[in-house]
Amino acid sequence: MDITICRLDNRSIEFENQERQMVKQPLKLVRNALPGLALCAVVTAIAYAMENIESALFGHAWLESLVLAILLGTAVRTVHRLDTRFEDGIQVGAKLLLEIAVVLLGASVSAGALLENGIGLMSGIAAVVAIAIALSFALGRAFGLPRKMAILIACGNSICGNSAIAAVAPVIDADGKDVAAAIAFTAVLGVVVVLVLPLMVSLLSFSPTQFGVFAGLTVYAVPQVLAATSSISLSSVHIGTLVKLVRVLMLGPVVLVLSLIGRREGGRRPALSHMVPWFIVGFLLLLTLRSFGAIPEAAIAPMHVTANFLTIMSMAALGLGVDARSVMRAGCRVAAVVVLSLLALAVISFFLIKMLGIV
Repeated sequence: MDITICRLDNRSIEFENQERQMVKQPLKLVRNALPGLALCAVVTAIAYAMENIESALFGHAWLESLVLAILLGTAVRTVHRLDTRFEDGIQVGAKLLLEIAVVLLGASVSAGALLENGIGLMSGIAAVVAIAIALSFALGRAFGLPRKMAILIACGNSICGNSAIAAVAPVIDADGKDVAAAIAFTAVLGVVVVLVLPLMVSLLSFSPTQFGVFAGLTVYAVPQVLAATSSISLSSVHIGTLVKLVRVLMLGPVVLVLSLIGRREGGRRPALSHMVPWFIVGFLLLLTLRSFGAIPEAAIAPMHVTANFLTIMSMAALGLGVDARSVMRAGCRVAAVVVLSLLALAVISFFLIKMLGIV
């Protein structure tokens, strides 16, 4: 009896220790993230201040706080070696905060915005992804890149950047160096696209809706679409995000095809969460609730303001996570293939917009 009681007491102690660890783990993660998030907040505050100074001096801001946050963050990371204690917070800011912003954006979007453009746009998105993958892969091989590297760049460029690269890599059993090189360059180029894309509005005489579709078809990640379109108009944000979500959902079929016809060589099919990220599910859920009037009107404006603030703070984190010098380390051939693939994607997207008569 005493032995049994002793064993039960030991088990109770073990369970209590496990519970304490479960409680401490989130607290530890929060503590580790605080320095980096604080740095992101400082960069965000400076970006807001610079925008206000611009408005006071010139009557309007030439560069909005969102763009300034990216530039400031990138400048800090490039010219100064950040202490490792900032890394966790920067990663949380660049990923989690922006994903939350995307989810909150769903509350201000109605499904009718996408349905107005009909099945033609949906089919066009699928066609753009398929054509872009084929062209990017052909460019990669033409420049002498290994087959797996060419596949990584093609899928990353055509679907959703780093997320697609991470999902496809285990399927084709890609080498770690290839994955790192592809991700390094797409991370830097993704920031460049966010900064440059709004200039295309006047250059190509795009309407807000046309620009939203163009951004949704060409920008790498869902959060980056939000960043690229927010300086143009709310309608650009809405349609751009919706188009990009449809494009991201193409990752599932592409991964499935690669797993069926590609050389597996020890590769494995990624988890469903990698093919359909949680924030897309959250966005679609809030979009559905908004479409059915289940979200109070009084809550929509605060959610939109929160999403905008989180976006700017995340852009600061995104900049702080990008060392512009990593472009050189990615290699000239990789750089050339990624840039040319992106340009090809932009041309295809432009012709799709004109062909569908989107106004």
